[in-house]
Amino acid sequence: MEPKGKIRIFKDAVAIVTGGASGIGRALAEELAGRGCEVVLADRQVECAQEVASGIVGAGGRARAANVDVRDFAAVDTLVRETIQRLGRLDFMFNNAGIGIAGNVDQYGIDDWRYILDVNLYGVVNGIQAAYGPMLEQGFGHLVNTASVAGLLISPGAVSYAATKYAIVGLSQSLRAEAASKGVRVSVLCPGVIRTPILEWGRYGRQLVEIPSEKMRQMWERFKPMAPDLFAKKAIDLVARNRALIIVPSWWKTLWLTNRLFPSLSMLLARRSFQRLQKEFAVKEESGEFRRGV
Repeated sequence: MEPKGKIRIFKDAVAIVTGGASGIGRALAEELAGRGCEVVLADRQVECAQEVASGIVGAGGRARAANVDVRDFAAVDTLVRETIQRLGRLDFMFNNAGIGIAGNVDQYGIDDWRYILDVNLYGVVNGIQAAYGPMLEQGFGHLVNTASVAGLLISPGAVSYAATKYAIVGLSQSLRAEAASKGVRVSVLCPGVIRTPILEWGRYGRQLVEIPSEKMRQMWERFKPMAPDLFAKKAIDLVARNRALIIVPSWWKTLWLTNRLFPSLSMLLARRSFQRLQKEFAVKEESGEFRRGV
């Protein structure tokens, strides 16, 4: 490991991106590589990650793929240590991997809660636990955790997802204050609606309610999904400026500020919007029968 030095932004830096095989993770990895980073794409979809890494190398960048499940701390820890041993440093740890679950809480089983907490929250915790110590030792580094605007707003119909994203926002902001005097930066990404596979729950997401794909696509189009490559460019610009809370697209800041300043109004609007969606999608009620033991 190098002696204490300075973070590199971004030429000749080293970055790990979890969930790097697709969506936001892929876009972040490609943008970082285009700015001169050597990127490690960590993902369960290792073949897809290898294809992305090959594309980056083919374009003149430096990248490699790693088969890592972020729920497995030992695997994440090994990846971090092997990366530092091989390259001598770790400038950026992007804790980005995440999944979604479609359905109302009365349709959940306890395993659904455990699953999303393990991926979305403990996946970030594992990345921090693996990378923070080595960053302290080398005297620099930047932890970038992917939350969501769902971690800033009221999100009925996505309760478990919102719970994990609120936790990531609180974790990131608190750790930023704690780590500032030690040379380690912490930022939290709060994407709005980005055109990625998670809009239809992705490969590893779960759908507990039947919603026609066409209706789902129409619903998301109302929010004007941003292309992931444009999101990555804007987000990485703000990471370079060491912003604490990164909301992209920026128009979502209006909703965030409304929620902070007028919480009762935000609750009313969220409730009405959710009721309209329930009618539109004709979601079936479960007659109060919870999937408690599933």
